[in-house]
Amino acid sequence: MRVASADVARAEALLELAGAESLSLRDAADDPILEPPPDETPLWPAVQLSALFPDAADLDALRALLARSCASAHAFALDSLDEDDWRAAARRGIPARRFGARVWLAPAEDPAMPDGLVGVKLNMGLAFGTGEHPTTALCLEWLDANLERGARVLDYGCGSGILAIAALALGAESAWAVDNDGQALAATRANARLNGCDTRLFVGAPEALPPLRVDVVLANILAAPLIELAPTFARRLAPGGRVVLSGILARQAASVAAAYAPWFDGIASCERNGWTRVDAVRRAG
Repeated sequence: MRVASADVARAEALLELAGAESLSLRDAADDPILEPPPDETPLWPAVQLSALFPDAADLDALRALLARSCASAHAFALDSLDEDDWRAAARRGIPARRFGARVWLAPAEDPAMPDGLVGVKLNMGLAFGTGEHPTTALCLEWLDANLERGARVLDYGCGSGILAIAALALGAESAWAVDNDGQALAATRANARLNGCDTRLFVGAPEALPPLRVDVVLANILAAPLIELAPTFARRLAPGGRVVLSGILARQAASVAAAYAPWFDGIASCERNGWTRVDAVRRAG
């Protein structure tokens, strides 16, 4: 579908809540973006937004919801893909790219690896988390800039496992990746094997986590569960540990920050394309 850039964040959130397996954005009107300011990732005025859904998704209801919620959304088109085409479509248009100063994320079949960068390979399209969405990119950039070697990391709502695997590639000692979705767990295990870090990565459901306290908690999910999980993350973090939260619309950031204020100091945020990352330091005691 076509949507104005101002409505992209809302449309993405609705598509994800409806069960989208992957999302992609491209220019809908041949409007090149030349020389954007540093640290900005602007969108085109008109955006073509594509999403892949499983067969059981109620797309008629979703189309009606998008039409009501996003005034600029129009030109809806629906196509059916078999399994092989679905995999190919999920991978198409997701190039290798750098995040921050060191992280190089590439599809599993891409042989290239630039010198001096930390490589992470990913089976694109198996679960949410390919680096294309701003929420994932914001977390990868935080890891690149802030993760200390030897850290113990918990990736809560791991999706493809991209954040836990990137943390291990950047020098984390060990990581735990949890998700309620069995497909996400399977994708994380496959991606961990691909990157040779499966022996340092626990993968399982949240209730299977052993009693432990970590140095970093990463959670790229949605604002409502992030608010509910604030006391859980506080218990899981050692004093001075860092929590990194994403999947938050800009208008939700203040509510998320308020939920963490009883246990955390130094609450900071970073916004991109209508999405916000919130990070904070676990208070002692």
